[in-house]
Amino acid sequence: IGRVAMPRRNGHGLPQFLARVVVGQQLSTSAARSIWARVEAAVRDSDSSMPAYFCSRNARTLRRCGMSNAKIRALLAIRKAEAAGLLSTARLRRLTHAERSEHLRTIWGVGQWTSDMASIFYFGDLDVWPEGDAGVNRGLEMIVGRRSKRTLLKVANAFSPYRSFLALYMWRVLEEPKPARAPTSSRQPL
Repeated sequence: IGRVAMPRRNGHGLPQFLARVVVGQQLSTSAARSIWARVEAAVRDSDSSMPAYFCSRNARTLRRCGMSNAKIRALLAIRKAEAAGLLSTARLRRLTHAERSEHLRTIWGVGQWTSDMASIFYFGDLDVWPEGDAGVNRGLEMIVGRRSKRTLLKVANAFSPYRSFLALYMWRVLEEPKPARAPTSSRQPL
């Protein structure tokens, strides 16, 4: 698999990051990218910016981009949180992951998984295990075998204070091509 590094966040602000994560919730990576590209195009075409674009006036356009009503509501809540000063990166960076998660989860539509993604990919926290992410759990099961969620969490916690790296490796494990299996036959070779 090789080495993994903590991802560097792009120059976009936290509201845009959260919006993109919300758009990607419970979707395949390709579907999320496609919807997000349409959202970005809609924002560009309107000569607006994020999160200013996320208002009820643009809900119909966001729906045509492929977003559910719940995700649109979450984007509106992110915009409202930004306007209220609740998304100060400097302030949130000083909090622990648990404190930051508690704060972010007060925004409608931002749950634990979204908070975990923000801590890993936006704030660069080294010790976050996204327990609710099916991919990291599936990757860990590929390594340690099928286990209960409790046991998987115990295994992941053994990697503290570097659980974010474990998560990055588990996602990488899932991306790796699987080796071809040799054909099986009931006949014995001569």
